[in-house]
Amino acid sequence: MMSEGLFYDTLRQGLWSAILMSTPILTVALVVGLMIGLFQALTSIQEMTLTFVPKLVAIVVVFWVSMGFMTQTLVAYFNGHIVPIISGGS
Repeated sequence: MMSEGLFYDTLRQGLWSAILMSTPILTVALVVGLMIGLFQALTSIQEMTLTFVPKLVAIVVVFWVSMGFMTQTLVAYFNGHIVPIISGGS
């Protein structure tokens, strides 16, 4: 049976890993969105695809570039926290 402290520690580490993995994508989406919003405000162009397509392209590129980092973070979390709990070596 898993103790309450171990449960909360595992949950905390899982949330921290999720934050680390999502930070690059969310940061790029925020920066690109701000740049496009500023461009639209300066030029008075209100085209919906102008906001969607560049953000989507930037997110896909950052996801592709940071996939190795995300994989390493997830594997480290599973090897360091989940596998020992499953094997009973907590």
